[in-house]
Amino acid sequence: MNIAITFRQMDATDSVKGYATEKVGKLQRFLRQPMKGHVTVSVQTDRLHHVEVDVVSGGSRFHATETSSDMYASIDAVADKIERQIRSSKENLKGQERASQRLLPDVGDDDDGAL
Repeated sequence: MNIAITFRQMDATDSVKGYATEKVGKLQRFLRQPMKGHVTVSVQTDRLHHVEVDVVSGGSRFHATETSSDMYASIDAVADKIERQIRSSKENLKGQERASQRLLPDVGDDDDGAL
């Protein structure tokens, strides 16, 4: 698990860095392969906090952004969005496996003697 955090237009604080690392690190439990995460934290005009997260695990890539007036709320919301994306992709994969099993005809030993 590799998580990089970038601060833009604000000073880096250990509390925000630790909180973001903890929240994004918890996403690893939903993934089979080791993940690489990149968190970008910035402050926009009117004191709006913008958080952007990119997570790559194996061949899967997940991306989410959130803007709010509270930095910690933005981090929470982005982590929830990424978690939903991961769960959705897992459900889609399970559905594809089942559909392929359902749509393929059973190949049996139907020897009618016709050659």
